[in-house]
Amino acid sequence: MSHARHDRKAHIDDEDAAVGVVGADGVLAIRNEGLDAKVLVLNRIYMAVRVITARRAFCLLARDAAEVIDVHQGQYLNYDFESWTEIAALREVFPREQYDWVRTVGLEIPVPRIIRLLGYDRLPRQEVRLNRRNLFARDRNMCQYCGKHFTTAELSIDHVVPRIMGGKDSWDNLVCACIRCNARKGGRTPDQASMRLIRPPVRPKRNPMISLRLGQRKYESWRAFLDDAYWSVELK
Repeated sequence: MSHARHDRKAHIDDEDAAVGVVGADGVLAIRNEGLDAKVLVLNRIYMAVRVITARRAFCLLARDAAEVIDVHQGQYLNYDFESWTEIAALREVFPREQYDWVRTVGLEIPVPRIIRLLGYDRLPRQEVRLNRRNLFARDRNMCQYCGKHFTTAELSIDHVVPRIMGGKDSWDNLVCACIRCNARKGGRTPDQASMRLIRPPVRPKRNPMISLRLGQRKYESWRAFLDDAYWSVELK
Protein backbone atom coordinates (compact mmCIF):
# COMPACT_ATOMS: atom_id res chain seq x y z
CA MET A 1 0.00 0.00 0.00
CA SER A 2 1.37 3.41 -0.95
CA HIS A 3 1.85 6.16 1.63
CA ALA A 4 -0.71 8.28 -0.21
CA ARG A 5 -3.27 5.49 0.02
CA HIS A 6 -2.53 4.99 3.72
CA ASP A 7 -2.89 8.70 4.43
CA ARG A 8 -6.20 8.90 2.62
CA LYS A 9 -7.64 6.04 4.67
CA ALA A 10 -6.32 7.43 7.93
CA HIS A 11 -8.28 10.62 7.44
CA ILE A 12 -11.64 8.87 7.55
CA ASP A 13 -10.99 5.64 9.43
CA ASP A 14 -13.05 6.95 12.35
CA GLU A 15 -16.58 7.31 11.00
CA ASP A 16 -17.79 9.54 13.83
CA ALA A 17 -14.85 11.92 13.48
CA ALA A 18 -15.05 12.11 9.70
CA VAL A 19 -16.13 15.41 8.21
CA GLY A 20 -15.88 14.38 4.59
CA VAL A 21 -14.06 12.14 2.16
CA VAL A 22 -10.73 12.31 0.41
CA GLY A 23 -10.51 12.14 -3.35
CA ALA A 24 -7.69 11.03 -5.59
CA ASP A 25 -6.11 14.46 -5.19
CA GLY A 26 -5.71 13.84 -1.47
CA VAL A 27 -7.79 16.86 -0.43
CA LEU A 28 -10.37 16.46 2.29
CA ALA A 29 -13.87 17.38 1.15
CA ILE A 30 -15.83 19.89 3.19
CA ARG A 31 -19.27 19.02 4.51
CA ASN A 32 -21.95 19.23 1.84
CA GLU A 33 -25.35 17.81 1.07
CA GLY A 34 -23.93 15.02 -1.07
CA LEU A 35 -22.59 13.28 2.02
CA ASP A 36 -26.13 12.84 3.32
CA ALA A 37 -27.38 11.09 0.15
CA LYS A 38 -28.56 7.49 0.55
CA VAL A 39 -26.63 4.45 -0.67
CA LEU A 40 -27.94 0.88 -0.95
CA VAL A 41 -25.61 -1.69 0.64
CA LEU A 42 -25.32 -5.25 -0.71
CA ASN A 43 -23.64 -8.13 1.05
CA ARG A 44 -20.90 -10.16 -0.61
CA ILE A 45 -23.45 -12.28 -2.50
CA TYR A 46 -25.27 -9.23 -3.88
CA MET A 47 -28.27 -9.23 -1.53
CA ALA A 48 -29.53 -5.89 -0.23
CA VAL A 49 -28.94 -5.54 3.52
CA ARG A 50 -29.43 -1.87 4.44
CA VAL A 51 -29.38 1.76 3.36
CA ILE A 52 -26.69 4.12 4.69
CA THR A 53 -25.50 7.68 4.10
CA ALA A 54 -22.91 8.53 1.48
CA ARG A 55 -20.62 9.61 4.31
CA ARG A 56 -20.63 6.10 5.75
CA ALA A 57 -20.35 4.55 2.27
CA PHE A 58 -17.21 6.53 1.45
CA CYS A 59 -15.68 5.44 4.78
CA LEU A 60 -16.24 1.80 3.84
CA LEU A 61 -14.89 2.33 0.32
CA ALA A 62 -11.75 4.09 1.52
CA ARG A 63 -11.02 1.22 3.94
CA ASP A 64 -11.32 -1.28 1.07
CA ALA A 65 -14.23 -2.89 2.91
CA ALA A 66 -16.57 -2.31 -0.03
CA GLU A 67 -16.68 -1.63 -3.75
CA VAL A 68 -18.95 0.47 -5.94
CA ILE A 69 -21.61 -1.23 -8.07
CA ASP A 70 -22.55 1.17 -10.86
CA VAL A 71 -25.18 0.76 -13.55
CA HIS A 72 -24.07 2.08 -16.94
CA GLN A 73 -26.01 1.39 -20.14
CA GLY A 74 -27.70 -1.61 -18.57
CA GLN A 75 -24.45 -3.14 -17.30
CA TYR A 76 -23.40 -3.53 -13.66
CA LEU A 77 -19.80 -2.43 -13.22
CA ASN A 78 -17.53 -2.89 -10.18
CA TYR A 79 -15.07 -0.22 -9.01
CA ASP A 80 -12.79 0.13 -6.02
CA PHE A 81 -12.55 3.56 -4.41
CA GLU A 82 -9.45 4.61 -6.31
CA SER A 83 -10.84 3.74 -9.74
CA TRP A 84 -14.19 5.39 -8.87
CA THR A 85 -12.47 8.68 -8.10
CA GLU A 86 -10.41 8.40 -11.28
CA ILE A 87 -13.43 8.05 -13.58
CA ALA A 88 -15.09 10.93 -11.73
CA ALA A 89 -13.08 13.20 -14.04
CA LEU A 90 -15.14 11.86 -16.95
CA ARG A 91 -18.21 13.98 -16.29
CA GLU A 92 -20.09 12.73 -19.35
CA VAL A 93 -20.26 9.22 -17.81
CA PHE A 94 -22.48 10.52 -15.01
CA PRO A 95 -25.75 12.28 -15.94
CA ARG A 96 -25.63 15.31 -13.69
CA GLU A 97 -29.23 15.13 -12.51
CA GLN A 98 -29.07 11.43 -11.60
CA TYR A 99 -26.27 11.71 -9.04
CA ASP A 100 -25.45 13.55 -5.85
CA TRP A 101 -21.96 14.98 -5.68
CA VAL A 102 -19.20 15.40 -3.12
CA ARG A 103 -16.89 18.31 -3.86
CA THR A 104 -13.22 18.61 -3.00
CA VAL A 105 -10.92 21.49 -3.89
CA GLY A 106 -9.83 19.85 -7.13
CA LEU A 107 -12.45 17.20 -7.88
CA GLU A 108 -16.15 16.38 -7.84
CA ILE A 109 -16.96 12.77 -6.92
CA PRO A 110 -20.37 11.27 -7.73
CA VAL A 111 -22.01 9.51 -4.81
CA PRO A 112 -22.41 5.82 -5.73
CA ARG A 113 -25.98 4.55 -5.57
CA ILE A 114 -24.93 1.01 -4.60
CA ILE A 115 -21.95 -0.47 -2.78
CA ARG A 116 -21.10 -4.11 -2.07
CA LEU A 117 -19.47 -5.26 1.16
CA LEU A 118 -16.51 -7.49 0.33
CA GLY A 119 -16.40 -9.47 3.56
CA TYR A 120 -20.03 -9.62 4.69
CA ASP A 121 -22.22 -12.53 3.65
CA ARG A 122 -25.00 -12.53 6.26
CA LEU A 123 -28.55 -12.64 4.97
CA PRO A 124 -30.52 -9.38 4.97
CA ARG A 125 -32.83 -8.66 7.86
CA GLN A 126 -36.36 -9.59 6.84
CA GLU A 127 -38.48 -7.96 9.55
CA VAL A 128 -39.34 -4.26 9.20
CA ARG A 129 -39.28 -2.41 12.52
CA LEU A 130 -42.59 -1.07 13.73
CA ASN A 131 -41.88 2.57 14.52
CA ARG A 132 -43.35 5.99 13.84
CA ARG A 133 -41.05 6.78 10.91
CA ASN A 134 -41.83 3.53 9.10
CA LEU A 135 -45.57 3.90 9.72
CA PHE A 136 -45.58 7.39 8.22
CA ALA A 137 -43.53 6.13 5.26
CA ARG A 138 -45.82 3.14 4.69
CA ASP A 139 -48.88 5.42 4.60
CA ARG A 140 -46.94 8.12 2.68
CA ASN A 141 -47.99 10.82 5.15
CA MET A 142 -51.61 10.32 4.09
CA CYS A 143 -54.51 10.21 6.53
CA GLN A 144 -55.99 6.76 6.05
CA TYR A 145 -59.51 8.07 6.63
CA CYS A 146 -59.83 11.29 4.61
CA GLY A 147 -57.07 10.55 2.08
CA LYS A 148 -55.34 13.92 2.39
CA HIS A 149 -51.58 14.38 2.74
CA PHE A 150 -50.20 16.16 5.79
CA THR A 151 -46.87 17.09 7.30
CA THR A 152 -45.56 14.81 10.02
CA ALA A 153 -46.50 17.38 12.68
CA GLU A 154 -50.12 17.33 11.48
CA LEU A 155 -50.48 13.54 11.65
CA SER A 156 -51.11 11.17 14.53
CA ILE A 157 -51.13 7.39 14.82
CA ASP A 158 -54.54 5.79 15.25
CA HIS A 159 -55.39 2.33 16.60
CA VAL A 160 -58.01 0.93 14.19
CA VAL A 161 -59.33 -1.23 17.02
CA PRO A 162 -58.87 1.00 20.08
CA ARG A 163 -56.65 -0.16 22.92
CA ILE A 164 -59.62 -0.10 25.28
CA MET A 165 -61.16 -2.83 23.08
CA GLY A 166 -58.00 -4.92 23.05
CA GLY A 167 -56.40 -3.35 19.97
CA LYS A 168 -52.65 -3.98 19.75
CA ASP A 169 -49.64 -2.01 18.59
CA SER A 170 -49.19 -3.90 15.32
CA TRP A 171 -48.77 -3.19 11.61
CA ASP A 172 -52.34 -4.32 10.91
CA ASN A 173 -53.89 -2.15 13.64
CA LEU A 174 -52.01 1.15 13.32
CA VAL A 175 -52.57 3.82 10.66
CA CYS A 176 -51.77 7.46 10.07
CA ALA A 177 -54.66 9.80 10.77
CA CYS A 178 -54.96 13.55 10.69
CA ILE A 179 -55.85 15.25 13.95
CA ARG A 180 -59.39 16.00 12.78
CA CYS A 181 -60.17 12.42 11.73
CA ASN A 182 -58.56 10.98 14.83
CA ALA A 183 -60.69 13.23 17.03
CA ARG A 184 -63.83 12.32 15.08
CA LYS A 185 -63.16 8.59 15.41
CA GLY A 186 -62.30 8.83 19.09
CA GLY A 187 -62.25 5.56 21.02
CA ARG A 188 -64.38 3.70 18.47
CA THR A 189 -63.79 1.33 15.59
CA PRO A 190 -64.17 2.74 12.05
CA ASP A 191 -67.55 0.99 11.70
CA GLN A 192 -68.78 2.46 14.96
CA ALA A 193 -67.68 5.94 13.85
CA SER A 194 -69.15 5.48 10.34
CA MET A 195 -65.67 5.96 8.86
CA ARG A 196 -63.90 3.90 6.24
CA LEU A 197 -60.20 3.13 5.84
CA ILE A 198 -58.71 3.97 2.45
CA ARG A 199 -56.89 0.63 2.49
CA PRO A 200 -56.35 -2.08 5.10
CA PRO A 201 -53.11 -1.67 7.06
CA VAL A 202 -50.53 -4.40 6.40
CA ARG A 203 -46.97 -5.23 7.36
CA PRO A 204 -44.55 -3.92 4.68
CA LYS A 205 -42.46 -6.53 2.89
CA ARG A 206 -39.46 -4.19 2.93
CA ASN A 207 -38.46 -0.95 4.57
CA PRO A 208 -41.09 1.57 3.39
CA MET A 209 -38.47 4.33 3.27
CA ILE A 210 -36.80 2.36 0.47
CA SER A 211 -40.10 2.06 -1.40
CA LEU A 212 -40.45 5.86 -1.31
CA ARG A 213 -37.01 6.32 -2.83
CA LEU A 214 -37.74 3.86 -5.63
CA GLY A 215 -40.17 6.43 -6.98
CA GLN A 216 -37.24 8.75 -7.71
CA ARG A 217 -35.40 8.26 -10.98
CA LYS A 218 -31.94 8.50 -9.46
CA TYR A 219 -32.60 5.41 -7.31
CA GLU A 220 -33.82 3.20 -10.18
CA SER A 221 -30.65 1.11 -9.99
CA TRP A 222 -31.81 -0.20 -6.59
CA ARG A 223 -34.85 -1.90 -8.07
CA ALA A 224 -33.22 -5.10 -9.34
CA PHE A 225 -31.75 -5.78 -5.91
CA LEU A 226 -35.02 -5.13 -4.05
CA ASP A 227 -37.56 -6.85 -6.28
CA ASP A 228 -39.01 -9.82 -4.41
CA ALA A 229 -39.38 -11.90 -7.58
CA TYR A 230 -35.71 -11.36 -8.42
CA TRP A 231 -34.61 -13.05 -5.19
CA SER A 232 -37.33 -15.68 -4.78
CA VAL A 233 -37.12 -17.27 -8.23
CA GLU A 234 -35.69 -20.80 -8.15
CA LEU A 235 -32.35 -21.27 -9.86
CA LYS A 236 -31.93 -24.48 -11.88
